[in-house]
Amino acid sequence: MIYPAIDLIGGAVVRLHKGDFAQQTTYGTDPVAVARSYADAGAHWLHLVDLDGAKDPANRQTGVIADIITGSGLKVQTGGGIRSREDVAALLAAGASRIVIGSLAVRDHDAVAAMIRDFGGETICLAADVIRRNNRFMIAVSGWQEASDLGLDTFIDGFADAGLIHVLCTDIDRDGTMTGPNRSLYADVKARFPSIQLQASGGVSGISDLDGLGTDGVIIGKAIYEGAIDLRQALALGETQSC
Repeated sequence: MIYPAIDLIGGAVVRLHKGDFAQQTTYGTDPVAVARSYADAGAHWLHLVDLDGAKDPANRQTGVIADIITGSGLKVQTGGGIRSREDVAALLAAGASRIVIGSLAVRDHDAVAAMIRDFGGETICLAADVIRRNNRFMIAVSGWQEASDLGLDTFIDGFADAGLIHVLCTDIDRDGTMTGPNRSLYADVKARFPSIQLQASGGVSGISDLDGLGTDGVIIGKAIYEGAIDLRQALALGETQSC
Protein backbone atom coordinates (compact mmCIF):
# COMPACT_ATOMS: atom_id res chain seq x y z
CA MET A 1 0.00 0.00 0.00
CA ILE A 2 1.34 3.39 -1.03
CA TYR A 3 0.51 6.32 1.26
CA PRO A 4 1.27 9.68 -0.37
CA ALA A 5 1.94 12.20 2.36
CA ILE A 6 1.04 15.75 3.25
CA ASP A 7 2.70 17.53 6.16
CA LEU A 8 0.91 20.67 7.34
CA ILE A 9 2.21 23.87 8.92
CA GLY A 10 -0.14 26.84 9.01
CA GLY A 11 -2.35 25.19 6.41
CA ALA A 12 0.54 24.90 3.94
CA VAL A 13 2.08 21.75 2.48
CA VAL A 14 5.63 21.42 3.75
CA ARG A 15 8.48 18.99 4.29
CA LEU A 16 11.07 19.05 7.05
CA HIS A 17 14.60 17.65 6.89
CA LYS A 18 15.03 14.96 9.56
CA GLY A 19 12.14 16.48 11.50
CA ASP A 20 13.93 19.81 11.94
CA PHE A 21 11.45 22.71 11.96
CA ALA A 22 14.31 25.06 11.05
CA GLN A 23 14.80 23.16 7.79
CA GLN A 24 11.39 23.57 6.19
CA THR A 25 10.50 23.57 2.50
CA THR A 26 7.03 24.74 1.45
CA TYR A 27 5.50 22.99 -1.56
CA GLY A 28 2.12 24.68 -1.74
CA THR A 29 -0.59 26.53 0.11
CA ASP A 30 -3.59 24.45 -1.01
CA PRO A 31 -3.46 21.03 0.67
CA VAL A 32 -6.94 20.14 -0.60
CA ALA A 33 -5.72 20.51 -4.19
CA VAL A 34 -2.65 18.39 -3.43
CA ALA A 35 -4.82 15.68 -1.88
CA ARG A 36 -7.16 15.77 -4.88
CA SER A 37 -4.18 15.28 -7.18
CA TYR A 38 -3.28 12.16 -5.21
CA ALA A 39 -6.84 10.88 -5.55
CA ASP A 40 -6.80 11.61 -9.28
CA ALA A 41 -3.61 9.55 -9.56
CA GLY A 42 -5.43 6.59 -8.04
CA ALA A 43 -4.48 6.80 -4.36
CA HIS A 44 -6.92 5.42 -1.80
CA TRP A 45 -5.16 6.59 1.35
CA LEU A 46 -3.43 9.77 2.48
CA HIS A 47 -0.89 10.06 5.28
CA LEU A 48 -1.47 13.46 6.87
CA VAL A 49 0.80 14.94 9.54
CA ASP A 50 -0.23 18.01 11.52
CA LEU A 51 3.14 19.51 12.39
CA ASP A 52 1.54 22.45 14.19
CA GLY A 53 -0.30 19.96 16.37
CA ALA A 54 2.89 17.98 16.95
CA LYS A 55 4.66 21.09 18.20
CA ASP A 56 1.72 22.43 20.22
CA PRO A 57 -1.57 20.47 20.48
CA ALA A 58 -3.39 23.76 21.08
CA ASN A 59 -2.66 24.63 17.44
CA ARG A 60 -4.05 21.44 15.92
CA GLN A 61 -5.40 22.04 12.39
CA THR A 62 -8.56 19.95 12.71
CA GLY A 63 -10.55 22.21 10.40
CA VAL A 64 -7.96 21.96 7.63
CA ILE A 65 -7.80 18.20 8.09
CA ALA A 66 -11.60 17.96 7.77
CA ASP A 67 -11.49 20.06 4.58
CA ILE A 68 -8.84 17.78 3.08
CA ILE A 69 -10.86 14.67 3.87
CA THR A 70 -14.07 16.12 2.47
CA GLY A 71 -12.41 17.69 -0.55
CA SER A 72 -10.36 14.69 -1.63
CA GLY A 73 -12.53 11.70 -0.78
CA LEU A 74 -9.42 9.84 0.40
CA LYS A 75 -9.18 7.71 3.49
CA VAL A 76 -6.86 9.56 5.83
CA GLN A 77 -4.52 8.39 8.54
CA THR A 78 -3.38 11.36 10.55
CA GLY A 79 -1.31 12.24 13.58
CA GLY A 80 0.62 14.98 15.25
CA GLY A 81 0.38 15.87 18.92
CA ILE A 82 -2.25 13.32 19.93
CA ARG A 83 -2.43 13.62 23.71
CA SER A 84 -5.75 12.09 24.73
CA ARG A 85 -8.72 9.92 23.88
CA GLU A 86 -10.61 13.14 23.19
CA ASP A 87 -8.06 14.11 20.53
CA VAL A 88 -8.60 10.76 18.82
CA ALA A 89 -12.37 11.13 18.97
CA ALA A 90 -12.22 14.66 17.53
CA LEU A 91 -10.16 13.57 14.53
CA LEU A 92 -12.40 10.58 13.88
CA ALA A 93 -15.39 12.94 14.04
CA ALA A 94 -13.62 15.13 11.46
CA GLY A 95 -13.59 12.14 9.12
CA ALA A 96 -10.19 10.53 9.70
CA SER A 97 -10.06 6.76 9.25
CA ARG A 98 -6.93 6.02 11.28
CA ILE A 99 -5.09 7.93 13.99
CA VAL A 100 -1.32 7.73 14.42
CA ILE A 101 -0.06 7.94 18.00
CA GLY A 102 3.59 8.26 18.99
CA SER A 103 4.78 10.20 22.03
CA LEU A 104 1.68 9.44 24.09
CA ALA A 105 2.34 5.72 23.64
CA VAL A 106 5.73 6.20 25.30
CA ARG A 107 4.48 8.39 28.11
CA ASP A 108 1.20 6.63 28.89
CA HIS A 109 1.31 3.05 27.67
CA ASP A 110 -1.87 1.99 29.43
CA ALA A 111 -3.94 4.82 27.95
CA VAL A 112 -2.87 3.99 24.39
CA ALA A 113 -3.32 0.25 24.91
CA ALA A 114 -6.88 1.02 26.02
CA MET A 115 -7.42 3.15 22.91
CA ILE A 116 -6.28 0.30 20.67
CA ARG A 117 -8.69 -2.06 22.40
CA ASP A 118 -11.59 0.39 22.43
CA PHE A 119 -11.26 2.06 19.01
CA GLY A 120 -9.85 -1.06 17.33
CA GLY A 121 -6.53 -2.09 15.85
CA GLU A 122 -7.53 -0.82 12.41
CA THR A 123 -8.20 2.65 13.81
CA ILE A 124 -5.08 3.25 15.91
CA CYS A 125 -1.62 3.12 14.32
CA LEU A 126 1.46 3.09 16.52
CA ALA A 127 4.16 5.55 15.42
CA ALA A 128 7.57 4.02 16.03
CA ASP A 129 9.78 7.01 15.21
CA VAL A 130 13.35 5.89 15.75
CA ILE A 131 16.78 7.40 16.06
CA ARG A 132 20.02 5.45 16.44
CA ARG A 133 21.80 5.79 19.77
CA ASN A 134 24.76 3.57 20.70
CA ASN A 135 23.93 1.16 17.86
CA ARG A 136 20.32 0.76 19.02
CA PHE A 137 17.15 2.17 17.53
CA MET A 138 15.44 4.19 20.25
CA ILE A 139 11.97 5.72 20.15
CA ALA A 140 11.91 9.50 19.71
CA VAL A 141 9.25 11.74 21.28
CA SER A 142 8.12 15.37 21.33
CA GLY A 143 7.88 15.81 17.58
CA TRP A 144 11.19 13.92 17.19
CA GLN A 145 12.97 16.51 19.27
CA GLU A 146 14.26 14.06 21.88
CA ALA A 147 15.09 10.36 22.26
CA SER A 148 13.45 8.24 24.94
CA ASP A 149 15.15 5.34 26.72
CA LEU A 150 12.76 2.86 25.07
CA GLY A 151 14.04 0.48 22.40
CA LEU A 152 12.07 -0.21 19.21
CA ASP A 153 11.33 -3.90 19.82
CA THR A 154 10.29 -3.33 23.43
CA PHE A 155 8.01 -0.49 22.35
CA ILE A 156 6.14 -2.53 19.73
CA ASP A 157 5.99 -5.68 21.84
CA GLY A 158 4.37 -3.74 24.67
CA PHE A 159 1.18 -3.30 22.64
CA ALA A 160 0.86 -6.80 21.18
CA ASP A 161 -1.70 -7.93 23.76
CA ALA A 162 -3.85 -4.84 23.10
CA GLY A 163 -4.59 -5.96 19.54
CA LEU A 164 -2.05 -3.80 17.72
CA ILE A 165 -2.22 -4.16 13.92
CA HIS A 166 -0.57 -1.12 12.32
CA VAL A 167 2.92 0.24 13.01
CA LEU A 168 4.42 3.19 11.16
CA CYS A 169 8.20 3.09 11.54
CA THR A 170 10.15 6.20 10.58
CA ASP A 171 13.93 6.33 10.47
CA ILE A 172 14.32 9.97 11.48
CA ASP A 173 17.87 10.19 10.15
CA ARG A 174 16.50 9.51 6.66
CA ASP A 175 13.29 11.51 6.79
CA GLY A 176 13.16 14.14 4.07
CA THR A 177 16.64 13.21 2.83
CA MET A 178 15.78 11.10 -0.25
CA THR A 179 18.77 8.85 0.54
CA GLY A 180 16.84 5.58 0.36
CA PRO A 181 14.84 3.70 3.00
CA ASN A 182 16.52 1.72 5.76
CA ARG A 183 15.88 -1.75 4.37
CA SER A 184 17.70 -3.59 7.13
CA LEU A 185 15.66 -1.82 9.81
CA TYR A 186 12.35 -2.78 8.22
CA ALA A 187 13.50 -6.35 7.53
CA ASP A 188 14.41 -6.73 11.20
CA VAL A 189 11.07 -5.34 12.40
CA LYS A 190 9.10 -7.52 9.98
CA ALA A 191 11.05 -10.62 11.03
CA ARG A 192 10.48 -9.86 14.70
CA PHE A 193 6.78 -8.99 14.29
CA PRO A 194 5.52 -10.84 11.17
CA SER A 195 1.83 -10.29 11.94
CA ILE A 196 2.16 -6.51 12.16
CA GLN A 197 1.10 -4.37 9.20
CA LEU A 198 4.32 -2.38 8.89
CA GLN A 199 4.54 0.98 7.15
CA ALA A 200 7.96 2.34 6.20
CA SER A 201 8.75 6.04 6.21
CA GLY A 202 11.88 8.02 5.54
CA GLY A 203 14.32 8.33 2.67
CA VAL A 204 12.36 7.16 -0.37
CA SER A 205 14.10 8.68 -3.39
CA GLY A 206 12.82 6.81 -6.44
CA ILE A 207 10.69 3.97 -7.72
CA SER A 208 13.52 1.46 -7.23
CA ASP A 209 13.35 2.06 -3.47
CA LEU A 210 9.88 0.52 -3.44
CA ASP A 211 10.88 -2.67 -5.23
CA GLY A 212 11.10 -5.52 -2.75
CA LEU A 213 11.09 -3.28 0.31
CA GLY A 214 9.11 -5.97 2.10
CA THR A 215 6.84 -3.78 4.19
CA ASP A 216 3.05 -3.68 4.02
CA GLY A 217 2.99 0.02 3.23
CA VAL A 218 5.29 2.92 2.51
CA ILE A 219 4.93 6.66 3.06
CA ILE A 220 6.09 8.87 0.19
CA GLY A 221 6.32 12.63 0.53
CA LYS A 222 9.29 14.61 -0.71
CA ALA A 223 10.02 12.25 -3.60
CA ILE A 224 6.59 13.08 -5.05
CA TYR A 225 6.98 16.82 -4.56
CA GLU A 226 10.44 16.82 -6.12
CA GLY A 227 9.27 14.81 -9.13
CA ALA A 228 11.52 11.86 -8.30
CA ILE A 229 8.57 9.46 -8.21
CA ASP A 230 5.54 9.28 -10.46
CA LEU A 231 2.69 8.53 -8.07
CA ARG A 232 0.68 6.56 -10.62
CA GLN A 233 3.65 4.28 -11.25
CA ALA A 234 4.27 3.87 -7.52
CA LEU A 235 0.63 3.02 -6.88
CA ALA A 236 0.69 0.42 -9.66
CA LEU A 237 3.78 -1.19 -8.13
CA GLY A 238 2.18 -1.14 -4.71
CA GLU A 239 -0.79 -3.10 -6.05
CA THR A 240 1.40 -5.94 -7.30
CA GLN A 241 3.80 -6.55 -4.41
CA SER A 242 4.63 -5.79 -0.81
CA CYS A 243 6.54 -2.53 -0.56
